[in-house]
Amino acid sequence: MTPRKPLPSRPVADPRAVVLGPQYRITVLTEGLVRLEHSPDGMFEDRASTFALNRELPVPDFRVIESDSHVEVLTARLHLVYDRGAFSTSGLSVSVLGGVSAYHSVWRYGDDSPDSVGLGGTARTLDLADGAIPLEPGIVSWQGYAVLDDSRSMVFDDEGWVAPRDGSRTDLYVFAYGHDYRAAIQAFYAVSGPTPVLPRFALGNWWSRFHRYTTESYSALLRRFDAEGIPFSVAVIDMDWHVTDVDPEIGSGWTGYTWNRSLFPDPAAFLAHLHDRGLRVTLNVHPADGVRTHEEAHPAMAAALGRPPQDPIPFDVTDREFLDAYFDVLHRGLEADGVDFWWLDWQSGPHSRVAGIDPLWMLNHFHFLDNAREGGRPLTFSRYAGPGSHRYPVGFSGDTVISWASLAFQPYFTATASNIGYGWWSHDIGGHMFGGKDDELATRWLQLGVFSPILRLHSGSNAFTAKEPWTFEPAARAVMTEHLRLRHRLVPYLHTMNHRAAVEGRPLVEPIYHQWPDAPEAYDQPNQFLFGSSLVVAPLTSPADLRTRLASVRAWLPAGTWVDVFTGLVYDGGRELLLHRDLSTIPVLAPAGAIVPLDAAEVPANDPVNPSALEILVVVGADGAFTLVEDDGSASGTASTPLSFSQAAGTFTVGPAVGTLDCLPASRSWTVTFLSFDGTPSVSGGGTMRRGDGRVSITVDDVPVDATLTVTVGPDPQLSANDVAARLFALLDRAQISYDLKTRIHQIATSDAPLTVRASHLQSLGLDPALGTAVGELLLARS
Repeated sequence: MTPRKPLPSRPVADPRAVVLGPQYRITVLTEGLVRLEHSPDGMFEDRASTFALNRELPVPDFRVIESDSHVEVLTARLHLVYDRGAFSTSGLSVSVLGGVSAYHSVWRYGDDSPDSVGLGGTARTLDLADGAIPLEPGIVSWQGYAVLDDSRSMVFDDEGWVAPRDGSRTDLYVFAYGHDYRAAIQAFYAVSGPTPVLPRFALGNWWSRFHRYTTESYSALLRRFDAEGIPFSVAVIDMDWHVTDVDPEIGSGWTGYTWNRSLFPDPAAFLAHLHDRGLRVTLNVHPADGVRTHEEAHPAMAAALGRPPQDPIPFDVTDREFLDAYFDVLHRGLEADGVDFWWLDWQSGPHSRVAGIDPLWMLNHFHFLDNAREGGRPLTFSRYAGPGSHRYPVGFSGDTVISWASLAFQPYFTATASNIGYGWWSHDIGGHMFGGKDDELATRWLQLGVFSPILRLHSGSNAFTAKEPWTFEPAARAVMTEHLRLRHRLVPYLHTMNHRAAVEGRPLVEPIYHQWPDAPEAYDQPNQFLFGSSLVVAPLTSPADLRTRLASVRAWLPAGTWVDVFTGLVYDGGRELLLHRDLSTIPVLAPAGAIVPLDAAEVPANDPVNPSALEILVVVGADGAFTLVEDDGSASGTASTPLSFSQAAGTFTVGPAVGTLDCLPASRSWTVTFLSFDGTPSVSGGGTMRRGDGRVSITVDDVPVDATLTVTVGPDPQLSANDVAARLFALLDRAQISYDLKTRIHQIATSDAPLTVRASHLQSLGLDPALGTAVGELLLARS
């Protein structure tokens, strides 16, 4: 048996954090998190659970007040009152301190009133969902408290095997962090374990299609991608890699482990070819039908399990011997051929042969451990299985319906998953089934995919649902190609956020209320989200207006100055507004002081290695700092390069890099690009400068990674003024309205009259709402 090292755990809490009674136990895990247990038999659970691996945490400051009838626990964040009896609504409460609300911020056991509903978490799957679906709870709420019920989750023994619980004992975790949502998420990770660092290749583009490829057709596809300059880092081979046409007496054909050699005559050579092109490979598996007699691996499985050679082997994830053979016999040979990780699909639902053991969770957990056996960064790809699933990325959200409603739900669904610590969703970008051809929908979905945790371009088995960019009209094709390149250019930024997620407990995609929890506007924009430390994204999820040919989205810009990294338009914040864009972009906004590192290659390679040339986007107007994190693919080899901007001095500084410098090129080319800026940067010793599209760049070659580079733009630099007249002309030139109306709008909007006069004059024209708000956006972007 191949050893699969269990995840590290410290499940027994420090006794100093425990308040114990005959039938209850209160554990103060952090100043805002308490574990509440009630057990009629006086026995309590000290084994790690699927959610809680670590209960031995630093003991926070707290006080216990005991009277004849009650016990009270007070920390800096909460006040617990308990009557020592069976848990009840009147007998057990936790008040959130800090003035979150006048009277709503008191959790009472068993309270299911509207006030007790949190901000949501995520769901097991989006299979067949056409729009919004209900979400399982998260651990943050506007009221300031949330509860995670761990009473029925599986538990681990000392060897890392699992056992069910029957739910007869109550086991609750009450999070009482008020609006400090990030602290609540960090407490969640402290107990449940951190999000692991993904391998760098996972952050590039994934190609996924349910299609009967052959060695020749897949190789031709990759050659076409190369010719088009479209990079991919992961090849997702759907179920037709294996034999699917089997005798119904044997099985359905969905489950399979035997290569279809009529399609792939030499699997190892095929996989080696993909690796040579810089791609990693994942194969789709549907384990639920077990191992049938037609499988090449069946004799070895039968021998390993001592079963008659003529009998099929049922799938039984609760049988340790079966699970060992499942990995060591069934998968190991396929991995030796070149399979890098597995896409886990149908697992027979939530039930197994042992009540309370979820086969999906079991497969996620043990596949992840098995993928880590050789010391690299492990990876698996499967559906969400409840709290604690963040430890087994990446998530597969299921077979998505092709519709605008599906697209409109995905930004909210992705961001809200951070409320339960689940940061690495992979959606069927472009959709999987049903729907119809819609180039605009497909383009907008791909643009969202670029700013999603994982970009997996996907299509179903219908021959007409192909997602290759060249199958769309020229405008959509060009935008898709550019955005797929952009995703690989973003990998330096994404991989730094990948490390941030693991170390700081900050998922790549977060709801904007995580940053601005006390702003009511932050809760009114369900599809707007934070994308790492430097960007706010407001994706476009509805069709363009037929007259302006612009799509729009309602967004909120917090106080400060913001720049759209695509268009260069500068906005004053502190307001809600409608943002309008043509097909080429979606709103991606960076605040003053933002720093965004990119791969400098216009057409990046498939394998997103640490690049030898980087472009750094900088927004002047405020101080900024960013630490670029790179690694050698192991858990220990990390290098960090500080990037900083001083607004007062007008200087941008790179390096020196520190850490495991062997994983970096000896020297690099740096391009520093200032967005919405018309100054003149300079570097002692020279550099190459270029201007265009409202930005200015300077490139310096051959800078040793352990050296310092300083670019100067002059003291207190300011962002350029918006060229309203030119932008307005472009908007009107595109609009499907009369020429005379275009002229009149342009003359009014660009006259010397005060802004209030121009705005009221335009209002009096009775313009179509879509046109009026588009003109107003440009006119009112800055005061």
